[in-house]
Amino acid sequence: SMSLCEHALSLFRSAVGTVRPAPMLKRAVKLQGDGCPQLLVKGKAFPVKRDLYLVGFGKAVLGMAAAAEEILGDHLVRGIITVPLGIQESLQRAGMQEMLLKPHSKIQVIEGAKNNLPDSEALKGAVAIQELAEGLTADDLLLVLISGGGSALLPAPIPPILLKEKEKLTKMLASRGAAIQELNIVRKTLSLLKGGGLARLAYPAQVVSLILSDVIGDPLDIIASGPTVASSHSVQDCLQILTKYNLLHDLPESVETVLSSSPTKPTSSEDCSHVCNVIIGSNALALDEAKHQAEGLGYATLILSAAICGEVSRVAALYCQLIRLVCLGLASLGEGPLGDEAGRNLLQLAAELEIPGLNLADFLQALQGLGRERPVCILAGGETTVQLRGTGKGGRNQELALRVGLGLHRAQATETGSPLGRCEIVFLSGGTDGQDGPTEAAGAFCSPELVDKALQEGLDVEAFLSNNDSYTFFSQFRGGHHLLVTGLTGTNVMDIQAILIRA
Repeated sequence: SMSLCEHALSLFRSAVGTVRPAPMLKRAVKLQGDGCPQLLVKGKAFPVKRDLYLVGFGKAVLGMAAAAEEILGDHLVRGIITVPLGIQESLQRAGMQEMLLKPHSKIQVIEGAKNNLPDSEALKGAVAIQELAEGLTADDLLLVLISGGGSALLPAPIPPILLKEKEKLTKMLASRGAAIQELNIVRKTLSLLKGGGLARLAYPAQVVSLILSDVIGDPLDIIASGPTVASSHSVQDCLQILTKYNLLHDLPESVETVLSSSPTKPTSSEDCSHVCNVIIGSNALALDEAKHQAEGLGYATLILSAAICGEVSRVAALYCQLIRLVCLGLASLGEGPLGDEAGRNLLQLAAELEIPGLNLADFLQALQGLGRERPVCILAGGETTVQLRGTGKGGRNQELALRVGLGLHRAQATETGSPLGRCEIVFLSGGTDGQDGPTEAAGAFCSPELVDKALQEGLDVEAFLSNNDSYTFFSQFRGGHHLLVTGLTGTNVMDIQAILIRA
């Protein structure tokens, strides 16, 4: 029989597999017919009247473009994509040929945005994409591929603003505490292509955007700053933000020029009636696939949420209470005072974390209905944050796993007759892009036993955590097999967590 760790790994791999570029595109896009060909996107038909063009930007776009070119064949006339610096070499080295374009591809690749910051190479790519879009006619079809990281790869400040002026303004806003949403509104207002700009330039061509979401809740106007989505913000919103952070009188002349001549109303959605935006990959999609697999392995399976966010220590506390509740249920103690207490704690933690769209009451009801015969699997996804205090190596997923392991170990040690002691528990957290912080790991597996073993060996788990050194902790154990190492995956839909519990 496979161990819980092996099961967790296989669930993670199947979740990632379903949002890898090739399978994802092949599920969503088909090209049909010879006489008058049609592009079918999730069942919607777009006639290919004349020429088919492709543009794209983002961290996962190279693999998406390779798959798209295979599907489109000779109908594709020309393409331009901008991707992160060094990605072709990384994929080549990792032996991921299927993510690379063929030697005589019609798609031009421009690498830029070193360290995920807009730079002159990314600007060159954006200008090339802009020129392609401006040259399209009503009979053309433009396929746009978008994934996370697309924002930095598509910088095109409205002239006369220079890239470095826009960057400086963004940095000043950030240093004064502006939220990411506020930064995006200012960026979009000063950009030719963001906030629906690319779609406007491509008019009257038909535009079809295929989007891989790496943002909680999949908001189309936020992913890569929404180049093909009508912006719901106006120049007024931008001015309000600049006023709020006291920057209105420190603006470069070029920015003042652009702001004073910008239209005052946001783009109306009618301006984007020639556009169809389709999310073809997301965290929720990956979780659905993992659930399907878990049920096949005999687990009673529930998905908690695809929007888990917040500080890792708070999220770990939420998972610990949830696991406690499941173990109480499996030990037939769920109906008693302990179960009520765990339920109350859980509701309070969830309220503090403000996880969008999470209905915990419904979830707890579903949990009670699971029965006690089968092992339980709970899946979740999203993106947590870590307050960096130490100088260690790790990432948010490894730290989350270690915090959950330690929390469970503590609960087991302090509760007499704890139901946790009667269950076998494995917790996995991993980044779907195959990376977690500056290490080769995508995340880690943890269990209360591992923490117990560590403490017996004299390792100070608390010290590892306070130094943000979870990677070094997990590396101490035979062959580091508690680290989740997948290599680059060529995709990204944030993080995935799996909790497996066997009585």
